Amino acid sequence: MDPEALRKYSALHPKPAGLTLQYGTAGFRTKAEQLDHIVFRMGLLAVLRSKAVTATIGIMVTASHNPEEDNGVKLVDPLGEMLHPSWEEYATQLANAEEQELQKVLTEICQKAAVNLHKDASVFIGRDTRPSSKKLSQSVTDGIQVLGGQYHDYGLVTTPQLHYMVCCQNTQGQYGKATLEGYYEKLSKAFIELIKQSHCSGESQRHLKIDCANGIGALKLSEMKPYFPQEVLIHIYNDGTKEKLNHLCGADFVKVHQKPPGGLDMKPNERCCSFDGDADRIVYYYKDTAGHFHLIDGDKIATLISIFLKELLAKVKQNFKMAVVQTAYANGNSTRYLQETLKVPVHCVKTGVKHLHHKAQEFDVGVYFEANGHGTVLFSKAAETKIRQLAKEEKDGEKREAAKMLENMIDLINQTVGDAVSDMLVIEAILALKGLTVQQWDALYTDLPNRLLKVQVADRRVIDTTDAERRALTPPGLQEKIDALVKKYKLSRAFVRPSGTEDVVRIYAEADTQENADALAHEVSLAVFHLAGGKGAPPQP
Repeated sequence: MDPEALRKYSALHPKPAGLTLQYGTAGFRTKAEQLDHIVFRMGLLAVLRSKAVTATIGIMVTASHNPEEDNGVKLVDPLGEMLHPSWEEYATQLANAEEQELQKVLTEICQKAAVNLHKDASVFIGRDTRPSSKKLSQSVTDGIQVLGGQYHDYGLVTTPQLHYMVCCQNTQGQYGKATLEGYYEKLSKAFIELIKQSHCSGESQRHLKIDCANGIGALKLSEMKPYFPQEVLIHIYNDGTKEKLNHLCGADFVKVHQKPPGGLDMKPNERCCSFDGDADRIVYYYKDTAGHFHLIDGDKIATLISIFLKELLAKVKQNFKMAVVQTAYANGNSTRYLQETLKVPVHCVKTGVKHLHHKAQEFDVGVYFEANGHGTVLFSKAAETKIRQLAKEEKDGEKREAAKMLENMIDLINQTVGDAVSDMLVIEAILALKGLTVQQWDALYTDLPNRLLKVQVADRRVIDTTDAERRALTPPGLQEKIDALVKKYKLSRAFVRPSGTEDVVRIYAEADTQENADALAHEVSLAVFHLAGGKGAPPQP
């Protein structure tokens, strides 16, 4: 480590006085102008991480569904997964270190994590379309170069594409080619193979309108278009040429406001979907003939995929263990449908993709989606090997065909992380193969009416939860109060949890009618306000 070079470069990326940030599930996120020192230092950290694990590490500059003025940065571990929790702490220490302590903190990290500085380091960089992203990714390269790391800058890519590249690189190409062409070819080939089996002709079936949130998804989908077969007719809206990123559009806007995005004109019963700003989330929706808006969220996406996979797994007659992983935010009726009608085991974990991903790894086939539309499917090494073997060698025709379809699903799904492009192709293939309309898919079950609220508190840490965040341990008396309130309504449940990023407590309630869900959410918010140190005026109904 060259202290002189470190001092010189660090001075070019000074830390604003008094700014402290925490590395969370989404990495670091804040106003773009406050991030320069952070991304420079994450360049340094990526080099140390790469040396520690002797593998390529990824750095993505994005703030996903946040407003265009914000930006962020997150690191990607060797198999395309999220950064290891112990290194999240190192990231926070390094980001908040004062200028003169930088060398000391780096040395401490090297000691704690047994980093051999003589090893080579390699980092892949990607960025979204925000105006601030290009300059910030150049600061990343400064950090990498100070510590003598090698890097490859992929420029503009979706977040899942960068995760994919990192995984390809570290599996020596077993997962695929670490290029954009490699990504487009692998996904489109699997998709074309899958829909060959579909008997569903009918033009309207294959028309899909896509709101790309004025983000990177539009660029990459346009690049991918030539790889698609003729019969796939995708129409891109909110492509970033006219409006601001995520402004009144994108998956988060549609999910939160339960209404269609701006910039997309919907006719009755047309199939539409929205990506978020960095294309790692997707939700579907349509308007019925009466003009009512219907949202198809991550829960219903997980259900559709589960139905399809369960049928194929039954045909290959192997003893594969399949499960769906959800969080407490999953709609109660989706859980009921999966457990009671489909007879698929469902597991509930704490909010946050890393918890879902981790739990899904315990099964041969683990399906996970958050209600917001972020999710994927994981296949165990053993299951994948067996499926590929059956697809090649199985004598029984029906079994072999089912194995081939599973093999194509494995190749179409981006197992490293939720990927809007990949998930969209999976959904489109399943709808075509099963001959389902968007209305039939929606009709699998009816969501229980629900309401999300938040209450400002002096200190979010007064709330501590258990049972995958479904029960409050502290403050005393709060859970008893919630239990009593829940008893007043039919088919109801409610839970509270502290936000991961700000001093607010998030409240979720569902019940048999919207009126009851709203009333329950309001009563729970009053209980939180009074028992957990609410700020300002009490919540109004």
